[in-house]
Amino acid sequence: MRFDDWFLTDEERGNSATRLGAWTRGNLVRPLIHGGPYFAELSERVAAQEKGDLLLFTDWRGDPDERLGPDGPEVGAALAAAAENGVLVRGLIWRSHLDFLRFSAAENRHFGEEIERAGGQILLDTRVRHGGAHHQKFVVLRHDRDPERDVAFVGGIDLCHSRRDDVRHLGDPQAAPMPDAYGSRPPWHDAQAAISGPAVAEAEQVFRERWGDPAPETRQPLRRLRDRLHRMHDAPPLPEPGPPPAPAGTHAVQFLRTYPHLRHAYPFAPEGERSVARAYHKVLRRARSLIYLEDQYLWSTEVIEPFAEALEREPGLHMIIVVPRHPDQDGWLAGPASLIGRAEALARLLRAGPGRVAVYDLENHAGIPVYVHAKVCVVDDVWATIGSDNVNMRSWTFDSELSCAVLDETPDPRPPAGARRFARDLRLLLAAEHLDRGPGEVDALSDPKAAFEAFAECARRLDTWHQRGCRGARPPGRLRRHRRPELGRLRKALAMPLYRLVVDPDGRPPRLRRTEEF
Repeated sequence: MRFDDWFLTDEERGNSATRLGAWTRGNLVRPLIHGGPYFAELSERVAAQEKGDLLLFTDWRGDPDERLGPDGPEVGAALAAAAENGVLVRGLIWRSHLDFLRFSAAENRHFGEEIERAGGQILLDTRVRHGGAHHQKFVVLRHDRDPERDVAFVGGIDLCHSRRDDVRHLGDPQAAPMPDAYGSRPPWHDAQAAISGPAVAEAEQVFRERWGDPAPETRQPLRRLRDRLHRMHDAPPLPEPGPPPAPAGTHAVQFLRTYPHLRHAYPFAPEGERSVARAYHKVLRRARSLIYLEDQYLWSTEVIEPFAEALEREPGLHMIIVVPRHPDQDGWLAGPASLIGRAEALARLLRAGPGRVAVYDLENHAGIPVYVHAKVCVVDDVWATIGSDNVNMRSWTFDSELSCAVLDETPDPRPPAGARRFARDLRLLLAAEHLDRGPGEVDALSDPKAAFEAFAECARRLDTWHQRGCRGARPPGRLRRHRRPELGRLRKALAMPLYRLVVDPDGRPPRLRRTEEF
């Protein structure tokens, strides 16, 4: 296969200042669905690191007391223990907004302090646009004596409360604040990719570019003074990188990023980077049979447009979308502001592909809605991505993001022909969970139309069961038809400025805003 048919070339990335390669071959990528399996593997691998090894991580929110397993260890203690054992631990954590806004300023600061006391070094990083965030969530483990064990974890799972859930969706006992609709232990659906092979060095390079930014991690004098009082100093340079790990599989990996356009420019992205957006535009021009999307937000008509254009262009193209039932903010204005973009985006998609677009949300077997935090897309069972980016303007232009796009050199033997093994396996893995089917019971869903119909039938049965008062045995599956948000004119009018300025802002340079390009 021609990788440049699906992946961005160096030129198409639109950022000549980065040292990232276009893509790497010879990798092994394993999807880790949910925080429970991810945290368990992360805990085991961190505990096995030795003196002289390297542990790099970025985080949007970090809760030091979050347990990596039912009996621990806590994530802060696990990383601190690695630092005490001589592992070089370096972290970049978003400093965050104020706690009363349901963000995580105190938690992130305490997380950093615990690791600093053990000998690691953490930067609380505010080198973003005003109102922006560092949203990348990845961990890189390099091994001085045994590079075959090198691994990078890239995706949407933060090292914080609410993330340690599993396929049962009983929720994390250590819950973060969420709307009451999700219960006291919000069920949480998420995804991370475990990467072995040469791409690990590329993930390390993403960290190194941010770490080596000469701009101070905060320009606010009081915050800098507090950091120094807490001994959270500007960190020295990282040691020289080792060689890339040896090939480990048949997966080609391309890292896609978002960095905003800043007045104080990033040296590794002087005009920002929007390779996430550019990759979607390129791939969706090739879509012919099925777009499978799981997304936390699905906001913004500008961002949804390439999906709509693909549906209008290809009469045989279907689209399956899985989103949360309720937003994660439930205030009188915050809730509507979170739904304005989704209402418009879904209306546009349904017009573009009438009868070929289906939108679902999830519930566990107790009927409690599952919060969909995953950011996964599979196109034609060929191209797949797992990352931190959502389908909205903020993720495509404003915050920092990192996504792992995968092309498998191994063809999938199941009909219809033309698919690749990794992408199809990922889609069927997620389908097996949502439909309550065993791994061997989903091969028939390799056919896109069969998958589309199976999702629809599963949701129809469960919706009907609820409508009849939940009498009799509950049908298998977790899928419910997602109802399009309905907003009153007054609340929509009042929430629109909040949506445009805060919820889903545009971080492109002015010239790209004028031309509506990325």
